[in-house]
Amino acid sequence: MTPPLSYLGFHAVFVLPPILVLGWLAARRSDAWLTREGVTGLAIILVLAVTYTTPWTNHMIPVGVWWYGEDVVLGRLWHTPIEEYLFFVLQPILTALVLFQFPTKTDLSLRIPASHRLVGALGGFVICAAGWTLLEGTTYYLGSLLFWAGPILAIQWAFGLTYLWHVRRPVALAVSLPTLYLWLADRIAIEWGIWVISETHTTGYALAGLPIEEALFFLLTNVFVVQGIVLYVWLIDRAHELPSLERLHQVRR
Repeated sequence: MTPPLSYLGFHAVFVLPPILVLGWLAARRSDAWLTREGVTGLAIILVLAVTYTTPWTNHMIPVGVWWYGEDVVLGRLWHTPIEEYLFFVLQPILTALVLFQFPTKTDLSLRIPASHRLVGALGGFVICAAGWTLLEGTTYYLGSLLFWAGPILAIQWAFGLTYLWHVRRPVALAVSLPTLYLWLADRIAIEWGIWVISETHTTGYALAGLPIEEALFFLLTNVFVVQGIVLYVWLIDRAHELPSLERLHQVRR
């Protein structure tokens, strides 16, 4: 049976409207974090999101971890639908616009203790190692997701775990709001058959009908976006502390 919405229709109904509303709010609010640094950080995240996610999805789809409903996609590049690449761009924009509603700066030096950086890096690599051990059977999706996410978390946490802890409340809010919304949208998309999640490669555990692997995917990707932008703005704001970035800081001022 053909789903009631195409994948492009899903974007039109569930993704674009909140982006437009959040963008309008950010443009109207004087205290919103719609700054040159924030927008530049988002642009960098978009490039990284497409670059890093493309090989992963083009592995997961032919393996059969998920697939798409009848006649819901316009076409494919490699194994991935065009609309999926569009989602690589739209989701970070949606999440960033939520973040921009909650300024997250605090006055903390870039020179955080080396022990903090080590803890952050180890945390990410532990997640990666855990994923590696789960790369088979019904835990394949979960394991692949953790293995894929671990290196990004290791880099972000090694660079700024201490800073992220200092701004944990707005960061948590900026992650949780779009995550909850995308959980709902994803649950509806699965119910309507826009995409289908394999039972063979998933644990069978669900959160209000949403496979935990899908829930974790949106949580982790939103964490990547929010942490990435927050850490970039922190770096630019404290660029005067690093001789190699001092010129950039002077230009920005």
